[in-house]
Amino acid sequence: MHESEVEPIFFIMVKIVRQKLNQDDLVSCCAAHFKTFIKFVADINNNVLAIGGELHADAEAYLIESGSRQSDIWGGNFYPWKPSAERLEFTSFINIRPRNSNTSMEVMDSEIRQKMQVLTENLLLNENETMHVPEPE
Repeated sequence: MHESEVEPIFFIMVKIVRQKLNQDDLVSCCAAHFKTFIKFVADINNNVLAIGGELHADAEAYLIESGSRQSDIWGGNFYPWKPSAERLEFTSFINIRPRNSNTSMEVMDSEIRQKMQVLTENLLLNENETMHVPEPE
């Protein structure tokens, strides 16, 4: 690379959510990467979500740097424009953790899944809420 060339820098937008996110911010987070959904990582011990980024590992790293224990954080995808029963996917590469009895990309423990669901309902959209902004095209 010559001195006059500029290497591109990719911005990874990860937002830490501790309080209910408003819908405009949720739309912005979706628009930043995948348009119709966001990746999230839930710290089920500290009741916090890290949302956004291109990879779950981006949010996972941020939470670990902030003091979360890896055994408490689990990844998934959130689709705010879908009906509430279809909004969550409990799938991520970061979930493959044999030492935590999870050998799949999908979170297998129903208690962990329930905690993730409660967090997304409390901090993103609850089961009675719908997105008022039309789904991006």
